Amino acid sequence: MTDSTTHFVIEATFDILILFSVLTWTIIFFKLWQFTSNNKNNATFNEAFWNVQNLEQAKRLPDEIFKGTQSHLAYEGLFWLDEYQRLRGKSFKYAGNPNELLEHGLRGQLQKEQHALEGGLTVLASIGSTAPFVGLFGTVMGIMHAMHDITASGSTSLDVVAGPIGDALVATAIGIAVAVPAVLAYNYFLRRVKSQRQQLESFVGHFLLVADLPKE
Repeated sequence: MTDSTTHFVIEATFDILILFSVLTWTIIFFKLWQFTSNNKNNATFNEAFWNVQNLEQAKRLPDEIFKGTQSHLAYEGLFWLDEYQRLRGKSFKYAGNPNELLEHGLRGQLQKEQHALEGGLTVLASIGSTAPFVGLFGTVMGIMHAMHDITASGSTSLDVVAGPIGDALVATAIGIAVAVPAVLAYNYFLRRVKSQRQQLESFVGHFLLVADLPKE
């Protein structure tokens, strides 16, 4: 491998690590905003939704209230109830136990909300697992290049050897520095997703109770 090719590979390795770092922090800031905004919207929605007297009043809540994951579940449930009343006995889609059909619809929406909350976590996990190896690859290439230069110089003194080897190890250090926040952020946001999932499950159960559909 020529010197120019080696330099290109090493520079490309550093560029990839910089890209990984930018992606990591972009996702971190976005997810922090997403979860903070979602919690605020859910709190506002719950205060309004659970203080109405019945589902008919809930349907008349202003549109700006329906923000956040739990409001999306409520909207799906209210829409399903309207469609059930309109198409019951006319569409095979609404044949069967209405409580089970409503639960099926709500859980389908729950899955969509969970997938939205999980967005970006796969990227964080991938960066956390691959960044150290990318850095190690850069170090190996750097050491190979350093050894070539040392051999060409004909000198094996500590001053000649230590500098290039130390520079090559920087890639591994950067790889680890990129991976650590990615792994920590992934674990943190994964716990937040699980917490949100539990809240959504609780909302589904509560909504099914207040829907009070007849069993068929």
